[in-house]
Amino acid sequence: MSWLTNLVRPKIRGLVGEKKDMPDNLWEKCPGCSAMLFKRELEDNLNVCRACGHHLKLDPVKRLGSLFDGGAYRLVEVPKVPQDPLKFRDQKRYADRLKDAQNKSKRQDAIVVGEGSVGGVKTVIAVFDFGFMGGSMGMGVGEAIVTAARRAVASKSALVVLPASGGARMQEGALSLMQMPRTIIAANQVKTAGLPFIVVLTDPTTGGVTASFAMVGDIHIAERGAQIGFAGARVIESTIRETLPPGFQRAEYLRDHGMIDIVVTRHELPETLGRILRFLRKEKAPRRDQGPFLTGPVPHGAKAKG
Repeated sequence: MSWLTNLVRPKIRGLVGEKKDMPDNLWEKCPGCSAMLFKRELEDNLNVCRACGHHLKLDPVKRLGSLFDGGAYRLVEVPKVPQDPLKFRDQKRYADRLKDAQNKSKRQDAIVVGEGSVGGVKTVIAVFDFGFMGGSMGMGVGEAIVTAARRAVASKSALVVLPASGGARMQEGALSLMQMPRTIIAANQVKTAGLPFIVVLTDPTTGGVTASFAMVGDIHIAERGAQIGFAGARVIESTIRETLPPGFQRAEYLRDHGMIDIVVTRHELPETLGRILRFLRKEKAPRRDQGPFLTGPVPHGAKAKG
């Protein structure tokens, strides 16, 4: 114990009064620069660090609100799939892991689908939730992408998918791997209908997601600094026994080597998507007062006011 603790601190407390209880979750540490970020300001900035520009994970509902015109969209209901079909268990039962993730996220699986307009173009958007078991792709995610593709074709809308995933969900075994060809077929259905299919790669996009629908878009956009690849860098280095170049598997490296088309910041993404979609659909920019959907998510099937 020092004189600062025994003498100075009690006197300061006596002058300013007792410290009020403060919530523990007011601040978040930036993974990029280690700066302490005030959580409310971070959320207002779409979870982008104001100090270094690092893009932190973003909740899928907030993501949808930031992309659709005026933050207005409808949620698309996804059919339910069998849960824990293999009765899988490792250190914990898969059914329990799934239930914990559902309770924490308040959603059924690692993806959310919405429909609205982006830059005045009718669009269906599917967004992954990395917080739900690492955004892993199981039957639920595969069914959601198929549903989004069918909805896009039925409504003559563009399809945009934003993956954030560690890959296939190991607890569903071969059933999760079957979602890879399913999502490829879904993407091809959109293309066959003459509709745009755009993939926005966010951090991280890896494993079976990268090896399936995420790399067959008409155009590939990536958020700044996003990790994109199949196997991890350490696995690759140990396999080829060579040191990988700086920035390997990052968005900028992949753009420079022809793997993706555009790298943008999160704030530039809505305008970039709208411009690309209008070009592909040969549509003019909408008036600011146009907005066919209610602001924020509404249940599928509910009526929206013009």
